[in-house]
Amino acid sequence: MSPSETDDSLESFGADVGSKSGVLSGFREWFVVEGDRVAVAVLLSGVVLALLVVLRWLRIIAFTNPNSVTRVASGMIAGTFSLVTLVVSVNQLILSQEFSAAGKARDRLEGIIDFRRDVATTAMVPASPATPTRVLELLTESIRHDAADLANAVENSDDEIREPITRYTNAVQERTGRVDEVLEEGEFGSFTAISAAINYDEAWHLHVATHLRGEYGDELSPTASERLDELIDSLKLFGVAREQFKTTYLQRELTRFSQLTIYCGVPSILSAILIGLLYADFTGPSVSAAVLPSVTIGLIVVGLTPLALLVSYILRTATVTRRSASVGPMVPQKDPKEGPFDVSYGEER
Repeated sequence: MSPSETDDSLESFGADVGSKSGVLSGFREWFVVEGDRVAVAVLLSGVVLALLVVLRWLRIIAFTNPNSVTRVASGMIAGTFSLVTLVVSVNQLILSQEFSAAGKARDRLEGIIDFRRDVATTAMVPASPATPTRVLELLTESIRHDAADLANAVENSDDEIREPITRYTNAVQERTGRVDEVLEEGEFGSFTAISAAINYDEAWHLHVATHLRGEYGDELSPTASERLDELIDSLKLFGVAREQFKTTYLQRELTRFSQLTIYCGVPSILSAILIGLLYADFTGPSVSAAVLPSVTIGLIVVGLTPLALLVSYILRTATVTRRSASVGPMVPQKDPKEGPFDVSYGEER
């Protein structure tokens, strides 16, 4: 392995914690995943309000034709009912995952207990914490300590072995340290913790560790080989914990979205009905023509609130799912022609 290849092997081809290049990129990250979803929905509603006000001021749109306005109100009512139906379907999907027979519930519980026991053994603690965020913190600390122990175990090895492994362990310690800082600031249920877990590229680190073990396994000392295996086991546990954390978080997020949509759905339908009633009189709108545009714009914004919530929540859940769409050392966002680990059949022989 040449020095250039060694440098490439330490690159993260997934997401990177805290990497923001510029104000626009930072705002995009806040808008898509990091920002509070209610705040993002309010921002979207504010943009719609400003757009309607500007278009009205420029006389591009008007609210004088009753037929056009009532058609808009009818479309809003139909759209809101469709959205509520979608929310009910999402709730049914979430509830279906919670219903299980006694045998499945027992198997699920035993699996969680076994996993927590493995975490406690790896982190060398009496029992793993109950808080998922703290579990992730323990695993990142375990990964960092395993990487440091592996670096110490290869200090007396040949340069050909010591240099790539040392570069790799330095990268692992740097990134896990960054993840640990983010996790300490987050709480379970907040996106700070789940963002740190998802953006940590443990899949790539596991891939590199597996490659190093396959390439230098026969040349490593028994101590170094054992430390490398411990690091691989810790990375595997982190991947399992991340998937469990992500699943629980998405369930809570979608449930919260369902609640907010129901809360906003009734005012949305009422506002659309009021728009139709304002223009339903044969003598014209029932309010003064001076305030009619403002009232109509306000009711339209209220009617579009469920749509703003849908956009804000789907943006985050879809991004979380996309960024974590890898299991173990399978990195779908990685270009197969990139990286230093290009192998062919029978190369080991």
